[in-house]
Amino acid sequence: MSTLAVVHLALVAAYAGFQWTVRVVVYPQMAGVVDGFAAYERAHQRRISRVVGPLFAGQGVTTVWLLVLAVRGSAPVVPVLAGAACLAVVLGATWLGAVPLHRVLDRGWDAAAHRRLLRVDTVRAVAATAGLGAAVWLVLA
Repeated sequence: MSTLAVVHLALVAAYAGFQWTVRVVVYPQMAGVVDGFAAYERAHQRRISRVVGPLFAGQGVTTVWLLVLAVRGSAPVVPVLAGAACLAVVLGATWLGAVPLHRVLDRGWDAAAHRRLLRVDTVRAVAATAGLGAAVWLVLA
């Protein structure tokens, strides 16, 4: 189980670092794109999915595996459930918040949609950080 917990920690840490980079660097820069914003946004979506897709998939696999082990009594339940809850928040905020807002933005710049995207992304960054705490807890348990 310790190897699985360490792999899970690495994936969660990578995602948290990615998410904070998006929140602090990538999304704020969008406001500075004057010409061709729709094309910029579509390119952003294509490129970012190459990074976030494997991180989501990896976390999904390790989280499900850890949940199975927790149900069987082979992994500590509380940090596994805490991490799963954090991932659920991230995925929910992504699919219910960020994805629809990106669809608005790929039609062109929309300041209100951008502000909402920043708020949604703050939720994802905080949840990812909490998930990192849960992953550390799991490794130390």
